[in-house]
Amino acid sequence: MKSIRLLDLGTVPPLRSQTCYHAAAQVLGESSPDTIILVSPSDPYVCVGFHQDLEKEVDVEYCRTHDLPVFRREVGGGAVYLDGSQVFIQWVFHASSLPAGLEDRFRLYIRPLVLTYRSLGIEAHHRPINDIHVGGKKIGGTGAARIGRAEVVVGSLMFDFDKAAMARVLKVPSEKMRDKVYQSLEQYMTTIREQTGGTPDRQKVKDLYVRHCADVLGAEVVPGEWTGDEEARAQEYDELFVSPDWLSQKGSLDRPGIKIHEDVQVVESSLKTPGGLIRITARFRSGRIDDLSISGDFTIFPQTAVREIERALRGSSPGREAVRVVLEEKYRALSIQSPGIAPDHWAEAISLAARSAAPGPS
Repeated sequence: MKSIRLLDLGTVPPLRSQTCYHAAAQVLGESSPDTIILVSPSDPYVCVGFHQDLEKEVDVEYCRTHDLPVFRREVGGGAVYLDGSQVFIQWVFHASSLPAGLEDRFRLYIRPLVLTYRSLGIEAHHRPINDIHVGGKKIGGTGAARIGRAEVVVGSLMFDFDKAAMARVLKVPSEKMRDKVYQSLEQYMTTIREQTGGTPDRQKVKDLYVRHCADVLGAEVVPGEWTGDEEARAQEYDELFVSPDWLSQKGSLDRPGIKIHEDVQVVESSLKTPGGLIRITARFRSGRIDDLSISGDFTIFPQTAVREIERALRGSSPGREAVRVVLEEKYRALSIQSPGIAPDHWAEAISLAARSAAPGPS
């Protein structure tokens, strides 16, 4: 029977709860075992998705004044407030151990989580593309990335969740909007505590999860050790994840809605798709895309695909059909996977940006 290494790291500093799986992924070799990491942070923090623009998604000043660290992960998805009320579950696997399609990969990853919740009497189910729901409320989401040669899938067991803190750390245009975010979290998110009226023994729940993993994956899940190579690489990631360049890497076009002169406009638009929010910041010059920055809470493979899309569209017409043709070719050339987002969605998002510009691009 195949063996999977289990690393139950317990409670670690906030930064390490993110850098541990990045490090394990980077040192994964051909003979390395697939690994499941269980970990919780000792203190709260905020984490943004790989493709997000930090300043647009998070109230950075609030986080700074309230000693809330902010990190950027190498996994897609949205900004989230995290604390010790969750157990993060991080799969670091060889590509051959997982389905090739992202949607099938999410389905496999989510299955033991759903079974664990059901073992607790919670009627959870997989809601495609990558969420877990209970009675119309979300009890967990997942994300995926390719880091080094490893395929990484992450999520959590949601024992509890501070919805007020989540609403507060997000960047929103008004307090009225913030109230609406909080009300929506209350209405459409749930936790183990809310579903069961208490918080079951954490170790027992983790043991349940590991047993379900073994059944779903047809493997023996065996406790293992954190290696010296992983620790050395984690320390490198600890430095990277707090560096200003890493945190601010998105959003080079930071003046949305500005008319530079008659033929040059900088605009921003966003489009909600089944695969997440696409945010477009674009500079149009004489009716063509002069520069482009894409961010959002989507998942896309390979991670370099966003930069490749941006490069491919510079100098082209922002017309929907023209963008779609360019993107379909880029999807074929790079074997891009973006669950819930097709070339048509990118084309629509860029077309929206073009229409919001002053007369010129069309």
